Amino acid sequence: FMAFLIFRVMYGVAMGGIWGVASSLAMETIPDRSRGLMSGIFQAGYPCGYLFASVIFGLFYSMVGWRGMFLIGALPVVLLPYIWFKVPESPVWLAARARKENTALLPVLRKQWKLCLYLVLVMAFFNFISHGTQDLYPTFLKMQHGFDPHLISIIAIFYNIAAMLGGIFYGTLSERIGRKKAIMIAAFLALPVLPLWAFSSGSFTIGLGAFLMQFMVQGAWGVVPTWLNELVPANARAVLPGFVYQLGNLLASVNATLQARIAETHGGNYGLAMAIVAGAVAILICVFVAFGRETRGVVISGTDSDALPESAVGHRT
Repeated sequence: FMAFLIFRVMYGVAMGGIWGVASSLAMETIPDRSRGLMSGIFQAGYPCGYLFASVIFGLFYSMVGWRGMFLIGALPVVLLPYIWFKVPESPVWLAARARKENTALLPVLRKQWKLCLYLVLVMAFFNFISHGTQDLYPTFLKMQHGFDPHLISIIAIFYNIAAMLGGIFYGTLSERIGRKKAIMIAAFLALPVLPLWAFSSGSFTIGLGAFLMQFMVQGAWGVVPTWLNELVPANARAVLPGFVYQLGNLLASVNATLQARIAETHGGNYGLAMAIVAGAVAILICVFVAFGRETRGVVISGTDSDALPESAVGHRT
């Protein structure tokens, strides 16, 4: 167990650095007019990976066991040589290095502490709604509805497809109506889906509810990569988005325990527990994002003036 725990910690440290750096590289490399679309495509990688994992689990778990699944999960490492040698470096980072800008995290935290605190809270809510609609959903389907693993896998495949479509749709929509409006619409539309998602009966209606819920939840998430990178100062773009994302994720790590406790106090009603958490954080996302700064149209050119530091919180547009 100790060896497993050590390797999991090492994995977590390495994985924790990927999202922020990858999102900044993607957002700084593509044309400004395409950031909304590419943000949705970028974030769609999460449910896409979840979908692949579900399929691979169904095909190979009985043959290779959990150790084999961990080894299969390490296969993306083979892409590292291609990324290292073939993917161009961010032009924004190259320009900052040429100007010898200070990219240390602590000075940014001291100067932009209000923005950092705001983003940590927003990312906590986003992670709560993501994990709150996914982590215990297979348990809910099995324990409360008696679905077999095959049916649960089919539903998972469909709601992960919905998650990919939602991220791309709302990411693209944000280029037309703005980042804030796209996020708030997606989060708000998750609310009327709650009864179908958590309280319906029958595999079709439950599957439809799961499809619509993940379309909305991951739709809101599809705007996050571009919105975060447009909010933070250019010299902190490689580190700050990932930092606030992971801190928010840490705060939301209590989700499974919280939902299980709520379900336990309500006679094992996982649907109610998930609906309470998902509904509450959907409302909080709408409220907190409303007090953020709209960033659609921001040009990322590699200077601090591109981003929206101190004024990024408390101005509604």
